[in-house]
Amino acid sequence: MTEPLEYHRLHRLGRPGTWRAIVGVPVLLFATFVLAPLGALVPVIGWLLATGQPVGAGLDAVTDLDDVTPLGLAYINIVLASAIPIAIVVNLALHGLAPGWLMSVARRIRWRFLIACLGVSVVALIATVIVSTFVPQGGGTELSGEANSFTSTTRDFLLVVLILTPLQAAGEEFAFRGYLMQAFGGVFGSRAVAVLLSSLLFALAHGIGQDVPIFVDRFAFGLVAGALVILTGGLEAGIAMHVLNNFLAFGLALAFTDMSSALNPTGGTWWSLPGTLTQSLVYLVLATWVARRMGLATTHTPS
Repeated sequence: MTEPLEYHRLHRLGRPGTWRAIVGVPVLLFATFVLAPLGALVPVIGWLLATGQPVGAGLDAVTDLDDVTPLGLAYINIVLASAIPIAIVVNLALHGLAPGWLMSVARRIRWRFLIACLGVSVVALIATVIVSTFVPQGGGTELSGEANSFTSTTRDFLLVVLILTPLQAAGEEFAFRGYLMQAFGGVFGSRAVAVLLSSLLFALAHGIGQDVPIFVDRFAFGLVAGALVILTGGLEAGIAMHVLNNFLAFGLALAFTDMSSALNPTGGTWWSLPGTLTQSLVYLVLATWVARRMGLATTHTPS
């Protein structure tokens, strides 16, 4: 009988050859973090030329992470969302696998489960808020203080977040929990190695010079998201958790601080970890339970 394959081993369904994953990992990263940012500037340049604005100054404003504008946030989201087609093309070109194999062991997005996970993520958020009330003040994101005024810029940021942030979150999941986990799983055959290496690259991709607590926070997020992929057999739970996490971070930034600080957090402390771990672990348990209740397959048995 053919051995059932967990998500991280689905590359065994494709063309043989370990070299394919070894080539695919740097190709994916280069395309996502070098080619996509350059390609996304082409329509921006066209818009600047069409409206008679200085191209140099306009490009500086769009790519300035120290003073993020709504257009700049849209640019970042579009770049990261491009990881979806990039991961699909790399998986198809190198491994001969259809797009659905990146989504789940069912070869598609399981929409009922994804929607259920969005509801579960709200429960995890409530648990996080409860735990955060017991964390010493100054040990994480401050929720107290005067709220920011609602301006036209706030409106524009909200539109960008609501429309593009889900695509950005899905793009990161397709890249790190999708292709990279399958690539490492195909090379090493180990779920632990696949989760660890993809989580490490995920944390590093958010900035080499980030504070250690912030790095650990993102690494822990990657570990939980990777575990969810294995336990549920697909990307849906990770996408839902990622969307909620980014909605929360951007929402707090618009309400109390600013978008630049959300994208470039500094002064991280270890007090942020209790809230993060509560959200992630509560969500991990609930999403896995929902998957079991729905009877979702977590493996694929080749015919």
